[in-house]
Order: sequence, then structure tokens, then C-alpha cells
Amino acid sequence: MRLWGGRFDRRTRDPEFELFSESFSVDQRLILYDLRVNQAFVKELGRARVLKPGEVLRLNRGLQDLRRYVQRRPGWARGESSEDVHTWVEKKLERRVGVAARKLRTGRSRNDLVATELRMFVKESAAQLQGAIAALLEALLTRAREHLGVVMPGYTHLQPAQPVLFSHYLLAYFEMFLRDADRLSDCEVRVDELPLGAGALAGTSFPVDRVRLARELGFARVSRNSLDATSDRDGACELLFACGLILAHLSRLAEDLVIYSSPGFGYIELADEYSTGSSIMPQKKNPDSMELVRAKAARVLGRLVGMIALLKGLPIAYGRDLQEDKAALFDGVDTTLAALRVSARVVETLHICPERMEAATREGFLTATDLADEVARAGVPFAQAHEQVGKLVRHCVEHGKSFEDLSSSEATKFIPAWDEQLHRIAGSPGEAVRRRDVIGGTAPRQVKRQVAANARNLRRLKLRLQV
Repeated sequence: MRLWGGRFDRRTRDPEFELFSESFSVDQRLILYDLRVNQAFVKELGRARVLKPGEVLRLNRGLQDLRRYVQRRPGWARGESSEDVHTWVEKKLERRVGVAARKLRTGRSRNDLVATELRMFVKESAAQLQGAIAALLEALLTRAREHLGVVMPGYTHLQPAQPVLFSHYLLAYFEMFLRDADRLSDCEVRVDELPLGAGALAGTSFPVDRVRLARELGFARVSRNSLDATSDRDGACELLFACGLILAHLSRLAEDLVIYSSPGFGYIELADEYSTGSSIMPQKKNPDSMELVRAKAARVLGRLVGMIALLKGLPIAYGRDLQEDKAALFDGVDTTLAALRVSARVVETLHICPERMEAATREGFLTATDLADEVARAGVPFAQAHEQVGKLVRHCVEHGKSFEDLSSSEATKFIPAWDEQLHRIAGSPGEAVRRRDVIGGTAPRQVKRQVAANARNLRRLKLRLQV
């Protein structure tokens, strides 16, 4: 059965092209959306008196029967074949209700049908992704609360920079993923527009009430331009972009955890459930879960680039090229959901090693900035204070010493204002942390405020997802 066969000689079909052009193997995933949209449209055709009441009844019963069939059989598509899911529905419907099924397409096209279903998928997926992000945010916030007093080295260029609270570090990722959740919410708002009724490209000549259809299918508004409605895939691109950025953030977290779990750092250890061993080296414990997250990020970023490239040369309105949008979108969403869920579990089960973190703050001269700040407070221009401390660091490196090893006579050669106060600051990474007591800083008081504020942010996100 074809939805377009009348114009063509059936004897001329090339089986290889048939296989090349089918999309049922991918778009079967839209089956429940397809049935729902068809049911709504059949009702609307009945209200517009395009279909007789008996036809509406038969078609709706047939569509409901198909829905039950699909829901009760997880493997319903196994062994089935059709050009696409829409053809499959019409074929199965005709077997159930007879020739009335041939009226299913009245006043609509596959173009506006699939555009509608894709938007429904984007809306639902955006909500699912936000739910998975909420679980990761919960894990980050819980661990931040548990380790409020732990000090660790902060890095720039992956070189020791300044001491920070481990909780502050975790909350940095909380901020990233909270933005990701907001971005998905924005995507939902923009995609919440009904294409159904746009037809193939020019609208429909049947008197359907598109506003009523939008309400019935859960859309906030209807599309304003039929040409745009059938060819628009911005929502799919936006969702893939959001997925790509989520995975870029996950990949950064994964990279940190891979580094911090190595023996040279030893700040954390991944649970056995999220690690693997070596086939030849018995001692190995590899952070494969996080390495795979990094790889999945590359995969989804590739999907995003492919999706935008797909659209860049298309004339308006619909082109068969758009058939390829679903493979990219489905894979991008599935991969991102899986990576979020695994990452949340990794964070939940991390073993934290505070003593290793705190010991590392004694290396790398992490208090050098605080020394320069304190010298500047005494009236020395900061540029001059920076140079004095830099020369002191060089002296320590050349002689294998730390700030704490310095004698007063040694230190005053480089910093004339050196005294017990400066010596205390130089030897106290914890004090350096406490001094960063500004909004957004790493001081314990500020981090506790961040924890409380982000707990409220997480509650708001969860409430939004329940609406």
C-alpha cells in the first residue's frame, strides 16, 4: 500500500530504492504520536462535517484498537514493513474498518502530520531531559552539602592556581546543568506551536478549527505560516544543540573525574559499578563510564552539525531530505539521556578523599595571590606586590622549598614587608578560602548560601516538571 501510488507505474519500482528510501525502521518510534494526532484530526473532520458521524466512530475505534495493539506488544514493529509509520497506520486501519480508512488523509498531508509529531516528540523529550538533569543536580547538591569543609586545589590551565572548597567546585557544575535545564525549557516554549492544518505547504481547503486542534493536542498556539510550518525543523535543531551542550558539560565533568581519580591526584575514586578492569593488567581500575561520556559528547555534537548541514541548502518548503532529521534527533536524545543518568549515578557513588585534596593544597604555592593581595593592602602597588611574590616563588622552586619552609630573613629579601601575618597567610590554604567572602566566592559562608539558593532552584525545576 502506498499513499501516493496513482501517478506511478507500479511495475517500475526498484527494490533497492525502496529499501534506500524507507523510514519505517526509524519513524516507527512516532507511532503513538501518529495515532493521537490522527484521532484528533478525525474528530475535527467530524465537527466540520467532512466525515459522517458513523465514519468518525469507526475510524476512532480503529485507531484506539491500534493503540491498544501497539501498547500491549513492545515488539509490535518486528517483522513489519512499510514505507513509513503513517503508511503502516493507514494500512492496518483499513484492515480493521474498511474503506473509511481511506478518508483518514482528508485535509492533511504527511508533511504537516510528521511536523506535528516531531514537535510533540521534542516537547516530551525536553521534559524527560530536564528530569534527568534534575537527578544529576540532586546528586551534585547532596555531595556539596556532605563535603562543605573540604578544601582542594583549584586549577587554571590544569596547573595549581588557588584553593577552593570542593563543594564550590561541585556547584560550578550545578550552575552549568541548571542553565541546560533552562535552555530546554526555552526550547519547549518555542516548539509549542501546531503545524497540523498546514497541509503539504499551502494549508487545507477543509474548514478545520486549528485553534481547537492545538488545544486538543496540547499546543499553546498554531503556526502562522503554512510554508514555514511544514519545513521548519528549528525545534529539532534547538533540542540537539541543548543535548550537545549538556554533553559538552558532562564531558568536562567526566574529564575532571578521570584526572582526579588517577593515582597522581587521588582526590576521588569511582565506584566499582562504574569502572572496568584490564584484560592483561590485574591491578587496573579504569574510569570507563566517564571516558564513554566523553565519547558520547563527540557523537551528539556530530549529530547536531549534521542536522544543521541537512537544512542549510533546502529550498522552502518540504524536501525528502527532512526524513533524515529523525535519526539524528532520536539518537541525540537517547544518548544524552543515557549519559545524564550514568553521570548522576557516578556522582552519587563517588568516594571522596578529603585528605588527598587538602594535602595537595600545600603544593604549588596556591596562596601566592593572597600574599600579593596582603602586600597590596599595606600600600604597595599590586603590580609591584605581584613581582615580589613571583620572585619569592622562583626562589622556593630553585631551592626545593615551600612558603612554610622559609625563614623571615630569607623572605624579606624578596618581600621587605614580610612578617608573621604574611607567613601565616602563606601557610594557610584554608584561610585563603575564607578570604574569598564575596557573592559567588569560595568562602564557606558564600558556599552555604549557594547551596541554599540552588536547593531552591532545584525545587523550582521539579515543580515546573510536575505541571
